[in-house]
Amino acid sequence: MSSDPWGRVDETGTVYVRTADGEQVVGSWQAGSPEEALAYFERKYEGLVVEIGLLEKRVKTTDLSSKDAMTAIGHLREQVDAHHAVGDLAALRVRLDKLVELVDARREERRAQRAKQSDEARHAKEALVAEAEELAGSDQWRAAGERLRALVDTWKGLPRLDRKSDDELWHRFSHARSAFSKRRKQHFAHLDAQREEARKTKERLVAEAEGLSKSTDWGVTAARYRDLMSEWKAAGRAQREHEEDLWNRFRGAQDVFFAARGSVFAERDAEQTENLKLKEELAGEAEKLLPITDLKAARAAFRALNERWEAVGHVPRDARPKVEGRMHTVERALQEAEETEWRRTNPEARARAEGLTGQLQAAVDKLKGQIEQARAQGNDSRAKKLERELEGRQALLDQALKGLQEFGG
Repeated sequence: MSSDPWGRVDETGTVYVRTADGEQVVGSWQAGSPEEALAYFERKYEGLVVEIGLLEKRVKTTDLSSKDAMTAIGHLREQVDAHHAVGDLAALRVRLDKLVELVDARREERRAQRAKQSDEARHAKEALVAEAEELAGSDQWRAAGERLRALVDTWKGLPRLDRKSDDELWHRFSHARSAFSKRRKQHFAHLDAQREEARKTKERLVAEAEGLSKSTDWGVTAARYRDLMSEWKAAGRAQREHEEDLWNRFRGAQDVFFAARGSVFAERDAEQTENLKLKEELAGEAEKLLPITDLKAARAAFRALNERWEAVGHVPRDARPKVEGRMHTVERALQEAEETEWRRTNPEARARAEGLTGQLQAAVDKLKGQIEQARAQGNDSRAKKLERELEGRQALLDQALKGLQEFGG
């Protein structure tokens, strides 16, 4: 008979393992010595040790599911409980029990993790829904559309919730996207209608602009082109494929007109510049008539100069006031000389001046006599009063005498 601390072989070849409940039959061995029998069943025990060790490692270091782990533990426990190995089977049961505790702990840990992930996913999806519902009312069509597409990608990357919650949130999310898409479609349909209307309006404006391009009614046509430009801006933009072509035609028609007008105006400016030189020369000749000493000769000379002046065409607008002012100065001097001559030679005016002078002289002489009389009487206050009156009458007399001198007397 052969034995070791965990088992023995009796004389019949039966192999036993020692346990806390007593010896248990492991099996029968007839193929060799008792030592070989014990060694064989000890190797089976070592095999169980290795398998349990591998399972412990898998549970601790991999994502082995709790179900698969418990199945593997059950399979090993059956082998241990079958007593087909020689060794410390109780120690193996203890390790398997601890492994069950570890699997249970991992299961609870995963359950808590899944609950946390589910809660985070719920909050994340609720946030996505809230943002999508806010974007549903946006008019930033490009930015909002791109953001909604990004939200869909984010949604797809999140874990699913329970079916009811997930379906409810998805319904709100999908409804917000649909509402935005509907509004965007309506907006661009309206925009297309506006652009079509703008195209028709601009076609009409182009046609009129092209019709005016050969006009020589410079002022009226230029004003109409300004009006057409205002109407063009107010019409809005046409479709992209039409806008540039319409603008090129519209602008081209204006360029034709304004180029022709510019050419004509350039010739006119050159002519008016030459006219300005001629009028400046005539103004210089007129200014030589001043001061006027011979009114008749000056009048005749100015008339001849003015006839030549009128024969000269227009001058540049900004130079007109200065050169015309020079001629007007000479003309006013002639008019003043004529008025002076008329007053000097007018008999009626001379008679009125002489009469007024005589009246004033008589009044002055009378006041002088009254002043002498008041002083002789010792009435100084009356004398002073009469003197003040005399000063006023004397001033009027002096002025009248000066006017009378203009009549040559």
